[in-house]
Amino acid sequence: MRTALPTLQGSLNTQRTGSVPPPAEQVEERTLVFEGFAYQCRIVHQDAPRTAPLLLLGGSSQNRHSWQGHEKWLAPLCTVITVDLPGYGSADFLPAHYGIDFLAAAVQHMLVETGMPPVNLFGGCFGEVVGLRFAQLHPGSVRRIVFCGAAMRLPEIYADAVPRLSHALERGEIEAAAGGLVELFMSNPAAGQVRRHAAVARLLHRQFVNQTPDELGKAVEHNTRLMTHGCYEPLPVPEVPTLVFTGEHDTLCTPQMGRELAATIPAARFTTVREADHLVTVERRQESSELIGRFCTDRPIDDLPYCTPVESPGAGLSCATAHR
Repeated sequence: MRTALPTLQGSLNTQRTGSVPPPAEQVEERTLVFEGFAYQCRIVHQDAPRTAPLLLLGGSSQNRHSWQGHEKWLAPLCTVITVDLPGYGSADFLPAHYGIDFLAAAVQHMLVETGMPPVNLFGGCFGEVVGLRFAQLHPGSVRRIVFCGAAMRLPEIYADAVPRLSHALERGEIEAAAGGLVELFMSNPAAGQVRRHAAVARLLHRQFVNQTPDELGKAVEHNTRLMTHGCYEPLPVPEVPTLVFTGEHDTLCTPQMGRELAATIPAARFTTVREADHLVTVERRQESSELIGRFCTDRPIDDLPYCTPVESPGAGLSCATAHR
């Protein structure tokens, strides 16, 4: 589902202190065209990187500006790249018959056009869907992989909710659709403690009801795209260091779904972030940024106080691959 989380994150950022934006000369905005569709990318350059460039593919609800609140922790480590792919953010509208392979090809097009070397890849929620397909189809462009809120199949609650939300939007019942969206993305408060749960829920609801007709149209098309094309193809995944994580109370893409995906990737590791749900990168921005940054710079991620014990669901697969 497409929401207004870009603004949501911006709203939350204003409530916190100490977030220093990168110098203007480090930030580059590019407009590119792929197969006739214009799209935009944002590059925060780092002249003394400690690791490969980090490509952040956020959820369908996030645009290239959604990650500015994370740059305080990530930009000192490496060049950071975000993108509005065709059909999302401020990019051109993309009809739903263009599937996930097309979006993965657009990612590769962006990296080629901007002259990027192989990247550390982060994919969250829908960004994981695109990111995994990109890694499968263009393995030479990936150094490390981090997935968040990941699943190999469309969650049943998503598939059940899409027709109701789409019909509500068609009838102009924006408030009803917003309420359903919050219930879909956020855990029930009874599931366990989640940082800033009430504040994030209020802001998510508020931003959704303020979406433009263009944004709502892209949201409907996004849902149609996912329901039509699905989210997973059993193609080989490059054997690079991989981490899968989510919030411990994620009820949309549950921890078990994340484990299932990690088990298909050689040597993948899996953990959950405490006191968070599907919106872990919003609710625990600093902690999720640190986890991503530590993994991408080959620093230890075991025994972090905000994570559950790190697992290795793909260990058996890794051993089998090594003995082929």
